[in-house]
Order: sequence, then C-alpha cells, then structure tokens
Amino acid sequence: MEGFPVIDLSKLNGDGRSSIMEMIKDACENWGFFELVNHGITAELMDTVERLTKEHYRKCMEQRFKEMVASKGLEDIQSEVSDLDWESTFYLRHLPESNISEIPDLEEDYKKAMKKFAVELEKLAEQLLDLLCENLGLEKGYLKKAFYGSKGSPNFGTKISNYPPCPKPDLIMGLRAHTDAGGLILLFQDDKVSGLQLLKDGQWVHVPPMKHSIVINLGDQLEVITNGKYKSVLHRVLAQPDGNRMSIASFYNPGSDAVIYPAPALIDKEAAEIQLYPKFVFEDYMKLYAGLKFQAKEPRFEAMKAIESTVTLGPIATV
Repeated sequence: MEGFPVIDLSKLNGDGRSSIMEMIKDACENWGFFELVNHGITAELMDTVERLTKEHYRKCMEQRFKEMVASKGLEDIQSEVSDLDWESTFYLRHLPESNISEIPDLEEDYKKAMKKFAVELEKLAEQLLDLLCENLGLEKGYLKKAFYGSKGSPNFGTKISNYPPCPKPDLIMGLRAHTDAGGLILLFQDDKVSGLQLLKDGQWVHVPPMKHSIVINLGDQLEVITNGKYKSVLHRVLAQPDGNRMSIASFYNPGSDAVIYPAPALIDKEAAEIQLYPKFVFEDYMKLYAGLKFQAKEPRFEAMKAIESTVTLGPIATV
C-alpha cells in the first residue's frame, strides 16, 4: 500500500502548487485523511499547548481516570469490552460562542494558549475548505457558506483527550471505530505515542506521529456535500501498554441550523434522479449520531432521507 499522505503546505504558493493541490485531491478522494506540515501554526504555540495539556492531565484528570478504571474493574477484565473507551477527555467550544472561561480547573495560561490555538486552527480550516472548493470546481467560499447557519457561524470546538497506558490493550480500545459526524477535523496528536488508525482497502493503517504536524480528516458532512466524491473514513485509537497519548482534535462543523445537501454542481446530470445522499438540518443529524456513533454511517444517511421532506433549502442552493 502506498504511504500515508503527508503534505507540505508551505509549497502551496510556489512552483509546486499544482502538485500540492493534486496531493490534497488524491488524499481526499482515496484516504479521507492527510497530514500537514509547515501549515503556518508556530512550533512555539504548539509546544506550549502540548506542555499545558499534559500538565493539566497530570494535575486534574489523571487521578479521576484511575478512579473510573477502578470503579469499573477495568484493570482486571478478562473479556473484550465493547461499550467503553480507554480515554480521559473534555471539550472546549470556540464558536459560535466560547465556553473556555467556564471550564473548571483550567489555568489562565492554558485558557489563553487554547484560545490562540483555536484562532489559528479556524484560519487553517477555512483555508483548507477553499482548497477543497478549488479541487472540486466549486466557487471559492462555497463550503464555508454551506457550514454557516442563520447565525452566520460554524460550530467549532475541541475534544482534548489523553489515552493513558492500558494493562489490557488487546481487550479494550482507546477509542472505538467510527466516522466523524461533522465537517473538517484538525488533529494535533502526540508525536511519540502512536495509536490512531484508519481503515483503507480493508486494512487498518497507522497515522504516523510527526512533530508539529496537523492531521486532517473529513467528516460525514463533507461526504454529503461532495455527493460522495470525498468520503468520511472509519478510524480508531488503539490502547497502548506504555506511554500516555495526547490528542487535541478540533471539529470545524456546520452551524446547528445549517441545511446540508449535495452541492448541485457535483450532481451528475445523467443520474440526477438517483439520490445518493439526503438533505437535512445538521442539528437533526447530530441528534441521530449521538446514539449511533459507533455504527455504520449508511443507515444514518438513510434515516435522514426519511425526514428530509420537511427541510427547506438554504440560501446557497442557487450558487
């Protein structure tokens, strides 16, 4: 199998632009994942975020995780656990309104770093969406507009996870296999402790840990909007016997009331009567996803088709 796609974004503005765009296109069409280096977010900021994230886990979350493990008897399990993940996690919301100031136990320097990091990730997400538009033949800004609901903002938030050493990694997953419900996911992962895998051509492929990289993957909403040209991909996290894996995954998702449907320009005129994907309000999809995250995505799409007659197209329908 060919190597996992690693893309140097600094070459985008030089003679290598066409080859970089082709690499992004291939990654979106054939992998659903790629890894960015030289993406414009400074190493200093990333190092600060990593240091403070790991400090926060040790100070505020490690003991709670150990207590959870003890309460559920997970250290002594003898059979496979199928309804639980070996992870310690919390969430931050950035848009439409930040909740960082409301999260208990976060020290001021950590809040400040995460706010700054979120601003940089938002800029990167919007840059990438326009690159995807260019590759897809959509007008610049189409995907960004598609993600905006009536409030004029996407939903943007971060899931901060730690995957501590696991005594029975053969019996419990760090995070069970799933596709992501949303739009574009930007992941800052540990560069020393691996574990993230994606499913490609029936095989689980490791996503390589790299210093100061940002891993990108596509969610269910981009599969719908691109009418299946790009697909969300099953991925999982393996629990590891050694090392504590850090994962900072930021989700650039549609606004809650955004109406999602295939871009008209990407619907094959010859097969227009064959509807592959539904039209739905993003919030409705998320309600369904909450209970079906670790199941196949196709039944979720079918379920949304059943209710789409009540959905009114948004203002981007005529673009």
